[in-house]
Amino acid sequence: SLWSVVTLGMGSSATPAVAEATVTAIDSTNTLRNHHLANQSIHLLLILNTPTNLPDSEPLPWFSIDYHSLYDVLCQTVHTDQSTILLYMLLHRNQHFKAYVISRTNIDQIVLPILRVIYTATERNSHHIYMSLIILLILTEDDYFNRTVHDIKLKKLSWYTERSINDVTLGGLLISIVLRTIQYNIARMRDKYLHTNCLATLANMSSQFQNLHTYITQRIISLFNSLSRKHSKILDAIQQQSKQDNAASVTVLTNNIQSVASNDESFNENIQDLSIIEDVMRMILEIINSCLTHTLRYNVNLIYALLYNREIFDYYRTHPSFQDILQNIDTVITFFAEKVDQLQQRSAEYIKETLEINVKQFPLDRLKKFPDLKFKYVEEEQPEDFFVPYVWSLVHKSCNFHWSSESALMFLQQPLDS
Repeated sequence: SLWSVVTLGMGSSATPAVAEATVTAIDSTNTLRNHHLANQSIHLLLILNTPTNLPDSEPLPWFSIDYHSLYDVLCQTVHTDQSTILLYMLLHRNQHFKAYVISRTNIDQIVLPILRVIYTATERNSHHIYMSLIILLILTEDDYFNRTVHDIKLKKLSWYTERSINDVTLGGLLISIVLRTIQYNIARMRDKYLHTNCLATLANMSSQFQNLHTYITQRIISLFNSLSRKHSKILDAIQQQSKQDNAASVTVLTNNIQSVASNDESFNENIQDLSIIEDVMRMILEIINSCLTHTLRYNVNLIYALLYNREIFDYYRTHPSFQDILQNIDTVITFFAEKVDQLQQRSAEYIKETLEINVKQFPLDRLKKFPDLKFKYVEEEQPEDFFVPYVWSLVHKSCNFHWSSESALMFLQQPLDS
């Protein structure tokens, strides 16, 4: 069947596994032929399943799929665009397969390649990054997934070169890479859709954060700190522009219309940027608050990071966009700061030991209740605008058929990154 072809013939081959390994070493042509057939098959599957604006046809008959073989192959190939789209379609449209994936004890085998794709974003096309982030969002809709990823300890990863961290969990790595993506996006790309998906993923996970590595908690605080600096810079620019506009309004010069329009455009852009930055800052505070409310006793490193960086919240305690959500964070900081102030030795080891003891005594009823952070992925109203050009561009590049580039009008309508 077409599905067994996609699994590279692993499930249907009559040749024993040992013999197949021998053939692979000797006859690379046969291996390439098998892979080529699987490659063409997945393209056909994607084309047949790509959303269209055509009327719904007759429902397709039911057929059985070997989830185990399909899952194994996806683990091996999900770093490719084609398998990423296929995994997305399966998770989004097939709740049984989604439940199967989330129940796997080796779920790190499929999550790690996705995280690596996101981590190496500069080497990928933007569509591949979007699909990978959406898969994470779909997975984090499930509380069981959000709990179990913190139980899976990882060994050192050769591709994660930013910092060497030991004893990190799959959940911690996921959080770190998503935070890194937000920071990169805010600094360079400023793609609202991308960081909205990232924040929704972290928000879904936040009530299940457990035993976060010191580096991860510091990264959460550092992101808020860098955003607060950017917020101050944009606010200063807006205030400066307002003063200049007020001064310019006194003298009206007919030959300055273009300059005024340019200033207005810059001013409006700063206002828009300020709004986006405040939305992201607010969501980060909500994520921190959700963690403190639900899993405070399992996150001593986050408490320590909040105490160490408490001054970055000073300006925002009276800010109308943040003051309500900062009440709980202030309550936690004040309680543990009093305990730490009683210490004669202030080393990190002593402070964390004190936090470990006192976190069990913290009165959780002091924290104001907020609605749970829960986000669900919703496909766009016209998904074909995204998927049709994307899938056909992959077919165009990977199928080893000759195509007339001049006739591929859909690529002109929506150019894809190389």
